[in-house]
Amino acid sequence: MLASALFFFCALASWFVLRPMRDAVAAGTTPAQLSLLFVGTLVVTLTANPLFWSLVVKFPPRKFIPYAYQLIVASLLVFYVIFRSGGGHDNSATDIWTGRAFFVWTSMFNLFVTSLFWCFMADVFKSEQAKRLFGFIGVGGTLGSVVGSAVTASFTKSIGELNLLLVSCVLLELAVVVVTRFPVAAGADSTAADRARLADDQGRPVGGNLWAGFSNTVKSPYLLGIAMYLVLFTIGSTFLYFEQSAIVGAAYADRASRTVVLARVELAVQVLTITAQIFFTGRIIRWFGLVAALAFLPIVSMLGFGALASIPVFTALAAFVVLRRAGNFALTNPGMEVLFTVVPREDKYKAKSFIETFVYRGGDQLGAWSYAGLTAIGLSLVGISWVAVPLSAAWLGLGVWLARRQAALAG
Repeated sequence: MLASALFFFCALASWFVLRPMRDAVAAGTTPAQLSLLFVGTLVVTLTANPLFWSLVVKFPPRKFIPYAYQLIVASLLVFYVIFRSGGGHDNSATDIWTGRAFFVWTSMFNLFVTSLFWCFMADVFKSEQAKRLFGFIGVGGTLGSVVGSAVTASFTKSIGELNLLLVSCVLLELAVVVVTRFPVAAGADSTAADRARLADDQGRPVGGNLWAGFSNTVKSPYLLGIAMYLVLFTIGSTFLYFEQSAIVGAAYADRASRTVVLARVELAVQVLTITAQIFFTGRIIRWFGLVAALAFLPIVSMLGFGALASIPVFTALAAFVVLRRAGNFALTNPGMEVLFTVVPREDKYKAKSFIETFVYRGGDQLGAWSYAGLTAIGLSLVGISWVAVPLSAAWLGLGVWLARRQAALAG
């Protein structure tokens, strides 16, 4: 559990150092431009999935996870050189196009960083262990998010945005060290057979069909249900992200100011998340079951979008973003990861990765197209917020079904 928390700390700290930089790029674009960036992200993610599956087929987790992370480090170093050689002039043509490429690339790889971690966790821990421990493991990731956001908020102006890329690279390399030295034992309650199985699993490739991630997903009602749950989540998140970009872009004129205020919002999210993870996550899942974890965020979204439709100002937006994102990290995300503990090992890496990267970005794109379409027919931010309310209600019903199905498969 401690090794898992440290692994998650390094992975998420690396990403959250960069997240405000990516979001600052989005805040400086129009809705039409942002929609095109989402298309680019979807295309890049679709291309990356077969490359990842080829690693899964050929190498054991202790090898293909470091390989994937180090490819990401190499890409960040390339961006560092490009930004540096371009002189870093804000709003120059080179800076704008490089920033857009940075948005697309980081939007893709952040999903792989997180998905790889949780694929590994679903493989290491059994269903009952996951329900008990994933909340505590999530604390490591939340601490990493707090540290990453705090570094960006505190040091952007003193050390410069570009040097944050190097900080992110160092943190990813630390995550590589943790996974290569990850302990074989899966917990004090594990049997000798569990430890033998885990040692064998970690020492051999997952193998199987290269395209099993896609084919197994479309054949399984359970996996399709998880995919649809994630699509409904991402549509709501995309609606909220577009509204955030519009409101923050109007309220703050320059990219540095946007980066700082978004980092502060993110810091508030992580502080609330870690409080919930330490004191409430495990208890809520233990007392009320997985259904509570999967139903919480849809209920918050129904209320939050309704409130934003009534009060479309930055204060209301910030409150909704903080509560929704904290609820996702503290409850919904651990609940989603528990869903995968009852599927076959190949699906834990391939189908899970497919759902959490391509399907996730597909949901983003669907949300972006939907937002653009609703805007085109004349709906304002208020009207679009009202549209999100019944979508959240459908999301709630699906979450309840998935929780019940997981319990049946685990039993």
